[in-house]
Amino acid sequence: MILTRVSLLRSMPIRLAAGLVFLFSLVSLLGLLASYLYTQASFEETLRADLTQDMAGFHAAPSAAALASLVEAEARNTDPERVVLSYFAPNGRHYGNALVARDADGYRILSYLPGNPEIEGRFLALTTSLRGGQLTVARSLAHIDALRETFLNILGISLLPTVLVALSGGLFLARRGARHVAVISGTLDQLTSGNLQARVGAVKGWSDDLARIGAKIDQMARSQEDVVESLRQVSSDIAHDLKTPIQRAAVHLDELSQSPDLTGNAREMLEKAQAELDRIVSIFHALLQLAQIESGSPRARFAPVDLSELCRTFCDVYEPAATENGQTLICALPDVPVRPVMGDRTLLGQVLANLIENAMHHTPQGSRITVALCQSEAHVYLAVTDNGPGIPEAEWDLVLRRLYRLDRSRMTPGNGLGLSLVAGIAQVHDATLALKDAGPGLQVGLRFPS
Repeated sequence: MILTRVSLLRSMPIRLAAGLVFLFSLVSLLGLLASYLYTQASFEETLRADLTQDMAGFHAAPSAAALASLVEAEARNTDPERVVLSYFAPNGRHYGNALVARDADGYRILSYLPGNPEIEGRFLALTTSLRGGQLTVARSLAHIDALRETFLNILGISLLPTVLVALSGGLFLARRGARHVAVISGTLDQLTSGNLQARVGAVKGWSDDLARIGAKIDQMARSQEDVVESLRQVSSDIAHDLKTPIQRAAVHLDELSQSPDLTGNAREMLEKAQAELDRIVSIFHALLQLAQIESGSPRARFAPVDLSELCRTFCDVYEPAATENGQTLICALPDVPVRPVMGDRTLLGQVLANLIENAMHHTPQGSRITVALCQSEAHVYLAVTDNGPGIPEAEWDLVLRRLYRLDRSRMTPGNGLGLSLVAGIAQVHDATLALKDAGPGLQVGLRFPS
C-alpha cells in the first residue's frame, strides 16, 4: 500500500519538519527584524547628527550674502542625489544644487539640469529660517533603503536552504515511515479479512515506537489465532463426539421403522423424528466440513478449474427443480473463454449448489435466478442473483456467520450454515465474497484472483 501525495504531506514527519521550519523562520525573522530596526535607527540618528552639523556650519555665516556664497560653494562639490542644498535668499533668489518645491502631492526635489527633472528617492530634510531666508539641507536615505534590501536578502539566503533541507528530510522520513505504516496496515487488513496467520514480522531498522506497535500486533494476532483455533477445535470435537451416537440413533430409528406393529400415528411420529435426525446429521456434517475447510487442508488438492463448465453443469442439474418450483434458472456466461481459477472443483461446486439452493428456497414462484460469470484482467467474478425479497443490508455480515438465520427464514428448510460454508470456501480460495442489493433481490458474488 502506497500513501498518496496528500497523505504523505499530512504525515507526522512532514508536519514536524514544517513546524520546526516555522519556528526557526519566526525566530530568524524576529531576530533580523530587531537587528534591522536597531541598525536603521542608528543610521537615522547619524543622519540627523550630520544634518545638525551641516546646519551649524551654515549658521556661522555672518550675513545672507555670505550664506548664499557658502551654499553655492558647497553645492558645486555636492551630488544632489546624495545631499541637497537649497537656500532662498531674502531677495527671492535661489542658491544650491537642487530646488525643493511643493505641490498638491507633497514635496519634490528638482535638479538644475535642463527640464528640471525630479530627483528620485527618499530624503531626510532639515529646514530653518536663516539670515532672512530659508535654508534646507536634505540627505538621501538610499543607504537605509539598501539596508532593507540587504536584510531581506540575508533573510532569504538564511531561510531558503533551511526550509529545503528540513522539508527534504521530513519527506525522506515520511516516505520511510510510510513504508513501515504500509506493512502494519497491510497486516491489519489481512487480520480483519480473516487471515489470522498474518504477521508484521521482523522489523529491522524500524524506530522503537513502530517496532513496539508491530510486536504488539503480532502478539494480538497470535492470541486471536489461538482463541479461534480453540473454538474451532471445540466445535470439531463436539461434532466428532456426537457423530457416532447420532448415527446409532438413526440406525435404531430405521430398525424401528421396519416393525409391523407400529400404528399409523406412531409411524408418522417416527418419520418426523427421522427427518429431524437427518437435519441434525446434516448440521454436524456441515460443521465438520467447515472446520476442515478453515484448516486450509483443501489447498493441497488445488488444480485449475473451469468455472464456465462448472456453472453449466450445476445449472443443468438444478434447472428441473427450479422449473418445478415455478422459478427460472438462467446461466449467463460470456462468449469468450474464461480463464481457469486455482481451486478445489468439489468445493467450488458446493458453492454453486449452496447459492442456487439458497436462492430457490428464499424466493417465491415466478422468481428469476441468474448464474453469471465474467472476467477482467485481474479477476474472475462469479455471481448468483435473484429478484426475490433479498436480505436487509444491516444483516449482510450476520448471514455469513454460522447457524445465523433471518427471522423470516425460520419456517423454511435449512440450518444457517449455507452462506457461512460459502464464506469459508471463498476464504480458502483467496476469493472476496460480497453481498449486493440486486434491486429487488440479492446478489452473492465471489471475486477470484486470476
